[in-house]
Amino acid sequence: MKQLILLRHGEAGFSDGIDFQRQLTFRGKENLEKLGQTLQNKGMEIDYMWCSSATRTQETAEIIKKYVPIAEEVFEKKIYSANLEILLEILEETPSHVNSCILVGHNPTISLLMAHLTDGNYVGLQPGMMGILELEISDWYLIGHNTATLKEVLQ
Repeated sequence: MKQLILLRHGEAGFSDGIDFQRQLTFRGKENLEKLGQTLQNKGMEIDYMWCSSATRTQETAEIIKKYVPIAEEVFEKKIYSANLEILLEILEETPSHVNSCILVGHNPTISLLMAHLTDGNYVGLQPGMMGILELEISDWYLIGHNTATLKEVLQ
């Protein structure tokens, strides 16, 4: 059994500049602080983190890491513009010793990934919302359609 946490970045402001560099809003940061406290109260620990290298996802990860121990982390540029297939390929690369993994990413792909893994259980993740999935696999390379059960949605 593996655990996968899918977290959409917090609320980001609009910019005249480059989308990749958008930053979290004050409200987005506040909401993530509350989410982090909830996770801390649950005693959550995470073995591995995949995170888009976009500014808003990095800021999201930094806030969550204040409350939840994360043993290893990888910032991956491909997550930013990934389709479903690419996200699955990235997750397949998760080391086999990892039991709990978080993916910090973007919509619509992160919500589509959750639906794919849970056989159509679509939840449109809002900014700063996460889905906690239990995977019925022994190794990450086995991740795929209908290999997970959605256990909880938090915001």
